[in-house]
Amino acid sequence: MSTRPRREQSRNKGGHRLFAAVYDRMSSRPGRGESGARADTAGGCRGRTLEIGFGPGANWRFLPPGVDYVGIEPDPRMRAHARRHMAESKLDLDLRDGDGQALDFSDGSFDTVLATLVLCTIPDPDLALREIRRVLAAGGELRFWEHVRPHGRVTGRLADLVSGPWARLGAGCRPSRDTLEAIREADFEVVSLRRMKVGPLPAIVGVARPVAGGPAGGGA
Repeated sequence: MSTRPRREQSRNKGGHRLFAAVYDRMSSRPGRGESGARADTAGGCRGRTLEIGFGPGANWRFLPPGVDYVGIEPDPRMRAHARRHMAESKLDLDLRDGDGQALDFSDGSFDTVLATLVLCTIPDPDLALREIRRVLAAGGELRFWEHVRPHGRVTGRLADLVSGPWARLGAGCRPSRDTLEAIREADFEVVSLRRMKVGPLPAIVGVARPVAGGPAGGGA
């Protein structure tokens, strides 16, 4: 097992109470676009599956039968909402406190890693992507739905300007990240991709697989 890497530690240990409540309510009434994105990502999970940042559990209804699911979530407020939903739904899922920048799992442990609207919130997404690559088995998949920085000169600059205030209101979410490029730079091959909007924000939905022969570890 690889040594767990050092990472920026900026977690709000008490959680984001208001944001968690608002997000839980919003995700319980998804629009067509959100439902489609979650179906595309969670619906294609297979085998042993790790979800990074499960939030209130909005992806669970889309998981295929038979998936061996483990989820991590650093925010205790989100975990509280999720555990309530799990009990109400009579699901039996392995839910853990965890940091996407230092995954407490052995190399090659998972067939699928699921990440939806989470790489925009992790302090060091490059480190998280290296960790995701490390824990994926050969032939495994990263299935993602993520915000991305707008391409336009004006809209891209605007995203940069609002990123700081937005992060403070949105539990760390930064809409100015070029997440697609970060996935590719972490030695993933993007094999499926479509673009959409999350409200006014551009987003991507897709599947990526580790490039054969690329670096597998996320060492310190």
